[in-house]
Amino acid sequence: MRIAAVGRALPEHVHTRDEVIARLGTLWSDDRRVLERVAGLHANTGVETRHFALPLEAYAELDTFGQKNELYLRCALELGERAIEDALRQVDLSPGDVDLFLATTITGLACPSIDARLMNRLPFRPDCKRLPLFGLGCVAGAAGIARAADYLRAFPEGVVLLLAVELCSLTFQREERSVAQLVGTGLFGDGAAAVVLVGAGRARRMGLGGPHVVATRSVFYPDTEDIMGWEISERGFRLLLSARVPELARERLAPDARAFLADHGLAPPDVQRWIAHPGGPKVLSAVEEALELPADALQVSRRVLARVGNLSSASVLLVLREVLADPPAAGASGLLFAMGPAFCSELVLLRW
Repeated sequence: MRIAAVGRALPEHVHTRDEVIARLGTLWSDDRRVLERVAGLHANTGVETRHFALPLEAYAELDTFGQKNELYLRCALELGERAIEDALRQVDLSPGDVDLFLATTITGLACPSIDARLMNRLPFRPDCKRLPLFGLGCVAGAAGIARAADYLRAFPEGVVLLLAVELCSLTFQREERSVAQLVGTGLFGDGAAAVVLVGAGRARRMGLGGPHVVATRSVFYPDTEDIMGWEISERGFRLLLSARVPELARERLAPDARAFLADHGLAPPDVQRWIAHPGGPKVLSAVEEALELPADALQVSRRVLARVGNLSSASVLLVLREVLADPPAAGASGLLFAMGPAFCSELVLLRW
């Protein structure tokens, strides 16, 4: 099967790191120590600009979970629709061509799910299979591609659409000043990405390019539930984020990636494109060091992080989008990977 296209949609409100720090200075003017920490933590995120669902001044008015979730639904549907249309347009397909619609998110709740609501906004077929995914967080973009590839091995004439939409800014809690929250206000952004994957038979008939999914691997790390996730209460989503994430990337993800590649006769020097979820500079550096990668191996991930921040499930898909725009030579290998709550990792081996 082929990864044929990646679409993107970002909110219109764009702000620099300094603008966000200045706004937080207004909101938290009663605590000088917090403001001093904010400036230092934000400077270390590697993020220069981000897109926001709302104007910065609107976040001071967010109080209840219901209020935030209502805004989430409105913005997620608008961004999701735009990302889907962008992806399908690139390969001259329509929503009616989609056989399986996967949709993932971790920053809002919806029942009916986001995919069901989009079925009423775009002309999908009534018999289109739907699979909403919630709870995978940052790993979901990679996991969604892996599960789509599993489906297309069984249905080589099929078309799968994967949508990842995240509005991380709408989880902001004005009174929450934990270190995780301070990091989150400087790291996470808003946006959506949509991926079109086409089965081998149909890809041949359509003459589609793009990388082929060679193999995938899921790895679960027991007893790591406290590393990352959300604490959900009447106030909404409260970020849980441990400083151990880079350590896990170094000690667990890197050996797993080496073993996965070795099972397919490859080693890190054989990989021409590294498509890493840009979780943060420390995570990217840990992966580089543990896998002994060249200095520029993860430059696309760092570029995406700087331009839009960490978009949770959508981030690795935006990195993939940039790689597809500048593909390697035919026969080159790529490794797409991400880590997320549980703690776990997802690895996808690609070949052009």
